[in-house]
Amino acid sequence: MMTEISLNILDVAENSTRAGASLVTISVAADTAADLLTVTIKDDGCGMTKEQAEQVTDPFFTTRKTRKVGLGVPFFKYAAESTGGSFSIESEPGKGTVVTAVFGLSHIDRMPLGDMNSTIETLITCHPDTDFLYTYRYNDSSFELDTRAFREILEGIPFDTPEVRTYIKEYLSENKSETDGGAAL
Repeated sequence: MMTEISLNILDVAENSTRAGASLVTISVAADTAADLLTVTIKDDGCGMTKEQAEQVTDPFFTTRKTRKVGLGVPFFKYAAESTGGSFSIESEPGKGTVVTAVFGLSHIDRMPLGDMNSTIETLITCHPDTDFLYTYRYNDSSFELDTRAFREILEGIPFDTPEVRTYIKEYLSENKSETDGGAAL
């Protein structure tokens, strides 16, 4: 089982890139009044049939040829539901997939959110042909990072250039701190 929610997000987003997504939208929203942490990962990849979407939470189902089990999504589902939350997958062939995990924010069994800044930076720099829209919300404050806007500014400079990687890390860190005041999730 993964020890942080950010690692589950990384796993699902990697699935999105393997499914041919050109845009992966990741949203993390903490609502302390409602005591909920909601994670949504949406892509415009190849999508799945209804049957595949139902099977993806089965640890003994995987579309990969390199191994016989797929534990990432089943563990993500279990992690959300064990906090009194919920988990859903909506998908349509040719249109993409939406994965939503809702956690009880203060539930004793909720794993920490983890290092979302590193997760997002890793996805951006390791998948140069995929765009990412990341939104982080803490109660009424939020920020977003949209690689499509970064691409316009950078005019062809790759995301994995050391200076660009450093800028992305700093952008994520500063905006997260401004948004949540340093709250540990």
